[in-house]
Amino acid sequence: MTQQIPAAKLNHMSFPSDDMGATVAFFEKYLGFSVSMIARDTYAILKRPGMDVVIEHVSTTSSALQPRDESETRPPAFAENIGQKGEVKWPSAFHIGLEFATREDIVRVKDSLASDGFAAETGIFNNDRGSRFFLRAPGGVLIEFNTRSDASEAYRGTFDS
Repeated sequence: MTQQIPAAKLNHMSFPSDDMGATVAFFEKYLGFSVSMIARDTYAILKRPGMDVVIEHVSTTSSALQPRDESETRPPAFAENIGQKGEVKWPSAFHIGLEFATREDIVRVKDSLASDGFAAETGIFNNDRGSRFFLRAPGGVLIEFNTRSDASEAYRGTFDS
């Protein structure tokens, strides 16, 4: 019988970006992260309570795509995420979800982002699990802004409080 691994907390998420500066600025201004460090133009570490995010600058010439030495046999980081023109390619369903207390909160967030020139990929909609909208941040990360405050009764017991 396989032994269960010990409980662990999510340490960080790492995202490739073809515009690291714009991605970092978005995460700072709209998502409440602060910059912990920037390593030249290769990566940035962003922090907020309980969560770290690493934004990795990638392009067709990025050091993240180059082997560290001649003995390296694994593929370079993010190589499969870079298009021929150096743009980041994301799997179509990949996204991160941010939860807000109320539908009014996500309306305010969407309006604030729109007033700063960011166009959401969807309007606000409710799929029985609560209201949400999707927006692609600079660098290509798809973000879901959602609330569960208006989820259908059948789903209310399925969420952590």
